[in-house]
Amino acid sequence: MAKQELSCDDILKELRAKQYRPIYYLMGEESYYIDLIADYITENVLTETEKEFNLTVVYGADVDVATVINAAKRYPMMSEYQVVVVKEAQAIRNIEELSYYLQKPLNSTILVVCHKHGTLDKRKKLAAEVEKAGILFESKKIKDSQLLAFINSYMKRKGIDMEPKATAMLADFVGTDLSRLTGELEKLIITLPNGQKRVTPEQIEKNIGISKDYNNFELRSALVEKDVLKANKIIKYFEENPKTNPIQMTLSLLFNFYSNLMLAYYSPEKTEQGVASWLGLKSPWAARDYLTAMRRYNGVKTMQIIGEIRYADAKSKGINNASMNDGDILRELVFKILH
Repeated sequence: MAKQELSCDDILKELRAKQYRPIYYLMGEESYYIDLIADYITENVLTETEKEFNLTVVYGADVDVATVINAAKRYPMMSEYQVVVVKEAQAIRNIEELSYYLQKPLNSTILVVCHKHGTLDKRKKLAAEVEKAGILFESKKIKDSQLLAFINSYMKRKGIDMEPKATAMLADFVGTDLSRLTGELEKLIITLPNGQKRVTPEQIEKNIGISKDYNNFELRSALVEKDVLKANKIIKYFEENPKTNPIQMTLSLLFNFYSNLMLAYYSPEKTEQGVASWLGLKSPWAARDYLTAMRRYNGVKTMQIIGEIRYADAKSKGINNASMNDGDILRELVFKILH
């Protein structure tokens, strides 16, 4: 029977209950969860006094496997545990040799291995030994469809609400880089006026640097409503502020929206709840634009739009494009979408 994989929340729950494992091998493309678990162990397992003698932090580029094993084999001084944290472990050559230590690890050592931007081959011996002795955790990139739920859940734990438009603006602007996203969320929390527990689009505009009227969320809304004037005003703003409104981000978001719209036509239930469930959206509110767009565009037109977005993406990268700038490319795309 396959061993059940623990989520980040499961691991943190264990740690808060002071249930420790000899090894935590944290790997994957999403750095946020790796840092969250490693930082919790670093900050909470040992007291400040115990850390002086029992906390070791090394970097993969500076050590070899033998150094890590020797550190792990030490006994704690005046403490029940010692913590050894290996950051950037993907830089260590012959990391597989760690499996020899894991055949008989010290229960007084908590070894935390942070392997970012990649994963272990689970068919090899090291992965099997890690799973036998402790935790092998893969931190996967979050999907675009999960972003709104992540933001709302994060802020709810902090006792803060976010207006739906504010959530969508932030998700569209930052994307799936969770370390950056949580940094922006913490900035919002700090800058909220005393006594205020709800984030508005105005706060996003003021503190994150996103215009509440000229952003990808509003562009998508203008296209859904077929508001030609509004769409072109936003394109003009994007052209004048290219650093905060890169064309690749806009094209990616439009491609995702119209691709989902194509799927929405096949939803068994054409209601907010039905479309949200069909597309894997966490909130029925997020399905409203799709329902409106289905009334404005038919399936054939939507397929044509997806093709035009691909063509615009190629042009933005210089393919079959000798003279058009990003603003011209977006203007042409918007014209083709709306006509």
